[in-house]
Amino acid sequence: MNISRFAKCLSLFTVLIAAPLTQAAEQLIPSPPQLAAKSYVLMDAASGNVLVENNSDQRLPPASLTKLMTAYIATLEIAKGQIAESDMVTVSEHAWRTGGSRMFIQVGTQVSVSDLLHGIIIQSGNDASVALAEHIAGSEDAFADMMNATAQRLGMKNSHFMNATGLPNPEHYSSAHDMAILARAIIYDEPEHYAIYSQKEFFWNNIKQPNRNLLLWRDKTVDGLKTGHTDEAGFCLVSSAVREGSRMITAVFGTDSEQARAAETQKLLTYGFRFFESQTFYKKGQEVAQAPVWKGAVRQVKAGMAADLTMTLPKGQAKQLQASMTLAPELVAPIQQGQVIGQVEVKMGDQVVKTADLVALEAVEEGGFFRRMWDGIRLFFYGLFN
Repeated sequence: MNISRFAKCLSLFTVLIAAPLTQAAEQLIPSPPQLAAKSYVLMDAASGNVLVENNSDQRLPPASLTKLMTAYIATLEIAKGQIAESDMVTVSEHAWRTGGSRMFIQVGTQVSVSDLLHGIIIQSGNDASVALAEHIAGSEDAFADMMNATAQRLGMKNSHFMNATGLPNPEHYSSAHDMAILARAIIYDEPEHYAIYSQKEFFWNNIKQPNRNLLLWRDKTVDGLKTGHTDEAGFCLVSSAVREGSRMITAVFGTDSEQARAAETQKLLTYGFRFFESQTFYKKGQEVAQAPVWKGAVRQVKAGMAADLTMTLPKGQAKQLQASMTLAPELVAPIQQGQVIGQVEVKMGDQVVKTADLVALEAVEEGGFFRRMWDGIRLFFYGLFN
């Protein structure tokens, strides 16, 4: 092959991956609702985009919303095999004496991890939260360290936990935005346990207690997550719903009553589902191209996304999006799985609205001596002409 022609074939290229820009009538979108709450956020679950917010990063007492983190860590420990749902936990005096909302477990008795998890999520039991925290970390203080490390990993920048329950402490705080981030992690990281959040009641110790999330009774599309209340925090609610395949997450802090937190949350959900939609261009791990490799044991490597490429836009605008991908022209082996090897751009007209990395979906080892020598010669001439 002519060297000049060969160089042109291997030059940096762009491939269209969406329909051309189309003309569409823009939908009139009203201003978002103003809620009677200290802080709130509406998030699209698929993309993680914040659609509506007010004081969403303000550090506030989260009350029993704290138990979202307690339950999340417990489900992660179950998934890793560190604990089992069938484990029997001996209830300590410290757990038994913890005040506030209770599951009514008795000191010295044994309760399964599964029952404690239900007691935390559905009954909001402070006693169950402490018992499970002690079982996982040895003490509630050590468990709080795990909570803070997990918050940091998730990018919860305005959260700090001092206990597993949410009982008042000056150094115990979170934000509406952080709680939405945590809710999204609960939904997608541990879907097997997420179903617990939709259960309306739990029976333990001859006492049947209802889930305090009123939206589970009022809106059949709502399937979680958790309420919270103290005098300091007011009435709080983190909730999620699915309609026509789309999921929204809300976090509302500091309303005046149990009825108000449900009503204000419903306003956000209605607004989000009415005026916004999401589009997923590529799923995590999906092969979208093959990139040429120099000096490798193979000539090409599969390229894809490290995470779903999803965008949330006002309804009707998704049709106007156009996406393109660019692959690096000089990928030299060895290549590690997950290594960035290109980029995707999503545009609306001439404006770039989203960028994401393309990564190698597999590793590529170095080729043999003659493959490396020959490709070295080819690369030399390639560099001369490009």
